[in-house]
Amino acid sequence: MSASELEDIFAAQLDAVGLDGYVREYKAIPGRRFRFDFAFTQPEHRLLIEVQGGVWSGGAHGRPTGITRDMDKLNQAQIYGWKVLQFDTKMVKSGAALEVVEKFLRGEK
Repeated sequence: MSASELEDIFAAQLDAVGLDGYVREYKAIPGRRFRFDFAFTQPEHRLLIEVQGGVWSGGAHGRPTGITRDMDKLNQAQIYGWKVLQFDTKMVKSGAALEVVEKFLRGEK
């Protein structure tokens, strides 16, 4: 399954429960080229979401260069005041990712 297919599944899950206030492929960091898979940009949320589909398949996110790039990306997001959630394929497919995002957006612990 490609990363974009997994992102489409996650987007459909978000839409199905009415969490449609997101932006896909969001450039959150000024002057940087990288994008985050999903962003809830409302001031009360400021949430970025990364769906890491290639973690277990030997994709870029599981290699040293990709891991280092992801660290920089996530650190920059923190510096700019964003909260970041990350999910893998299993978490998306099982609905666990959706559950976490719903809790976050509703302010639940």
